[in-house]
Amino acid sequence: MIPQSSNLVLPADSLGSVGTQATIRPLTVADAAAIAGIYNHYVVQTAVTFEAEPVSAARMKERIEETIPSFPWLGLELEGELSGYAGASAWKSRCAYRYAVESTIYLRNDFAGKGWGTSLYRRLIDEVRRLGFHSMIGGIALPNSASERLHEKLGFKKIAHFEQVGWKFERWIDVAYWQLLL
Repeated sequence: MIPQSSNLVLPADSLGSVGTQATIRPLTVADAAAIAGIYNHYVVQTAVTFEAEPVSAARMKERIEETIPSFPWLGLELEGELSGYAGASAWKSRCAYRYAVESTIYLRNDFAGKGWGTSLYRRLIDEVRRLGFHSMIGGIALPNSASERLHEKLGFKKIAHFEQVGWKFERWIDVAYWQLLL
């Protein structure tokens, strides 16, 4: 397993709702059910992920086990409850891509737009950089102005736009990629 830095406790008044204490910490397989719960809202209700069926806690546990030995996955706890996660994974499987990662971030739907994602994603960027990766790539199903703003606020640049590459909810969906050189 990769070495991950310790928990980061954010002051209660630093972001989001006043009085809410946040902790960003490495995820474990014990978080699988909570992560699946956060993610499945987006699977069922939105086109931001192209997954069509909800992901079981068991399958999410497998994904975590497959990923965390090589890449960081971080959780955002608000008042002791897992309320979001961000992670990195291999961009492509060929050896020459080994210094590039693909990133992902999801917050509980009722916590979106309150500033928590910025701290969580910033911490993921720091972890990826610390581990010696060179490039971080975030794919965004469009339209998704909140995700576009988040990436651009953290220094990502739009580098590709693919038209009508996804089919979900009886419509074609564009996907664009944002990249951050670390």
